[in-house]
Amino acid sequence: MTDHHVINPLSIGVDYPTLAARFRPIFQRIADGAVEREHTRTLPHEPIQWLKEAGFGALRVPVEYGGGGASLPQLFELLIELAEADSNVPQALRGHFAFAEDRLNAPPSAGRDLWFKRFVDGDIVGCAWTEIGNVAIGDVVTQVSPDGDAWKLNGEKFYSTGSIFADWIDVYARRSDTGGDVIAATRARQPGVVHSDDWDGFGQRTTGSGTSRFTDAVVEAENVIDFATRFKYQTAFYQLVLLASLAGIGRAALRDVAHQVRSRKRIYSHGNAAHVSQDAQVQQVVGEVAALVYAAEASALKATVPAQRAYVARFGGDDAVEREANVAAEIESATAQVVVSELIQRATSELFNALGASDVRQGKALDRHWRNARTVSSHNPVIYKARIVGDWVVNGAEPPFVWQIGNGPGRG
Repeated sequence: MTDHHVINPLSIGVDYPTLAARFRPIFQRIADGAVEREHTRTLPHEPIQWLKEAGFGALRVPVEYGGGGASLPQLFELLIELAEADSNVPQALRGHFAFAEDRLNAPPSAGRDLWFKRFVDGDIVGCAWTEIGNVAIGDVVTQVSPDGDAWKLNGEKFYSTGSIFADWIDVYARRSDTGGDVIAATRARQPGVVHSDDWDGFGQRTTGSGTSRFTDAVVEAENVIDFATRFKYQTAFYQLVLLASLAGIGRAALRDVAHQVRSRKRIYSHGNAAHVSQDAQVQQVVGEVAALVYAAEASALKATVPAQRAYVARFGGDDAVEREANVAAEIESATAQVVVSELIQRATSELFNALGASDVRQGKALDRHWRNARTVSSHNPVIYKARIVGDWVVNGAEPPFVWQIGNGPGRG
């Protein structure tokens, strides 16, 4: 194997049209089955397998290691295209791309090279961080304990998005010996790991987000990673995946409303034209939806730029430059979240003004766009992000880069 440690190649981008052309036929296949999966609540095992086989999970791995070499703006542009096909799929891969980004930010080593090889070979990583129920904020009940040359993992997580499809799971846990917080990268297919598809939200219903239980699950020693080393722009990264999902939902909604308007035969006696597609007021509605989606996508893509700067600065040797980029990544992703959430919820509701009562029938599943947008927008409460942005603008207060959820004092 070539020694890449010395030159440490980075993923700074490739030709986007060429990159996207590899995956667009798969995106179309995914789109073709999206409504049926929605109706039957069928998890997208097949679509994710198609993406694995095409190397989608290795998009951010440097070209020198056999990966796609995509920059972060290019990754998120592709995730927008994928979300247009089915917004459940990029969210199901959110944990994978975050863990891959963490390995990209890790110091060069044989261990990092091994993870790159796994990604190139098609391995997908799920996510299991959040504990619900009677857990105090800041507490982590899930534990890893030394067990000879390895570790044993015990605990239960909810919102373990994508883990049901995964080969590995990125588990947030606490060491039983030192009390330190770690990431335990756990093989998903072993007797000590059980996944349940028990997510019952009204939107994003096929993301594979549910309960994961770990009972003496084995974790190799090299895969217990100190959380303090986690890549610094991680919260921004997670938010950017949701922004890409929202932008893709908007594009899908625009595609569908345009199709419905073009194909609609019934008109109203008090309308403006003999065909709905020629009705000026209907055209106006579709144009307004297009503008909302355009602005949302532009905001989502602009917010990806400082994250790429932060990734490059990680290896640039200038702490001040890196910190500035990390702050910008957090602030810009939060700023975009405030407006993109509103724009896409509005677009996915407004589209019905161009249609008729028959278009709310369940068979067309046009309501899934709003339900999915509202669900994605409920992550990482937007009111707090708006306050954080305001505090930065007014007072220069740096945003939090890590936050937790749990019961408050006296709520145990």
